Amino acid sequence: MRIPTVSLSFAAITMLVLGCLPLQDMAAQQPAGDKSTPSFRVQGREVLLPVTVRDKKGALVSDLTAADFTLNEDNRAQTIKSFSKDSNLPFILGLVVDTSQPMSSALDTERHAAEKFVQLMLPADAKNAKVGDRAFLIHFDREVELLEDITNSREKLNRELEQMGPSQRERNNPQGPETRDDSGGLGGWGGQRGGRGQEGEPSRGNRVAGTQLYDAIYLASDEVMKPENGRKALVVFSDGVDRGSKETLSEALNAAEHANVSVYTIYFKGETDHSFSFPGEQRGGMGGGYPGGGGRGGGGGNSKRETGVDGKKILEQIAARTGGRMFEAKKKENLEDIYNQIAQELRGQYLLSYTPDQVDNDGGYHKIMLKAKRDDVAVVTRVGYYAPGGDSR
Repeated sequence: MRIPTVSLSFAAITMLVLGCLPLQDMAAQQPAGDKSTPSFRVQGREVLLPVTVRDKKGALVSDLTAADFTLNEDNRAQTIKSFSKDSNLPFILGLVVDTSQPMSSALDTERHAAEKFVQLMLPADAKNAKVGDRAFLIHFDREVELLEDITNSREKLNRELEQMGPSQRERNNPQGPETRDDSGGLGGWGGQRGGRGQEGEPSRGNRVAGTQLYDAIYLASDEVMKPENGRKALVVFSDGVDRGSKETLSEALNAAEHANVSVYTIYFKGETDHSFSFPGEQRGGMGGGYPGGGGRGGGGGNSKRETGVDGKKILEQIAARTGGRMFEAKKKENLEDIYNQIAQELRGQYLLSYTPDQVDNDGGYHKIMLKAKRDDVAVVTRVGYYAPGGDSR
């Protein structure tokens, strides 16, 4: 699907989940003569899982081996082929930030916390970056804007973070409903900055605008992340309430799974009560069926009208489905510590790979169950993947 003009902004950072990475694709990312070839490689149909293990106190567990896990795909036992604690496999990180009016009180703190996170994850000198260690920035409110495309430059990202704020439409009408205008509408990549879309393409308008959380995750996954290889994660800062996205929650999650993206979510309650609906607004949960519910034609994630949506539970669902983690910022002062925890987790994951015992050339969805043999630890990874050849729709 082609997207109109792109302008993304502050999108919260990203979650790591990969599947089925061909060796030749990873090798193609290495410039000629580059010596920093990733040390952990997968070939052919292999599935790569980033895995986080914590003890009962919440501390990362770093002393496990492949023999400490059992792995099943679609209830069939699988053999772990490769297992590693330390890897040079590159990161692609996405920061996705809610800049709607309810989040305004925390925006300055969020900027500073995200800047420090960028400093932790990217080198001071872009020339010294490992191949593929890059990040991008998206923000969303009444439109989704790509403020900085994938880069390994701290300077570029921090400059956009410093300038990040509500979109023009949000500033003009921070609380009331807004419908599509004749000049373009509210869908796709909005805003003033150029990007991935084509001029003259139809927009995703004709709907009530609000806080386009699901559109932001969908576009970050499908348009930015999907073409990339390596470990991929989104970090999303939001109150979890969606108002007016064209994509459903199910479609956003399906896009993240097709792109092999882990989503880390940061819940901040915000200033106002969202226990109301804009005219024509659609909300809801995961939709019917697994994975992802019914898709575009009905039964999708937004198909049920509700009041009083629990944004915290929505963000928990997003993180759990994609192998990430949900954090709650009870005070805006907690944000820097949360970003530090996310950085620690991303750098402290295990990576394991396996070759499924059955071949799927049709792009089907497959459930994964990874467990530790120890009962005093908790294992987090994605719950499934789409085989190559499927489509996010």
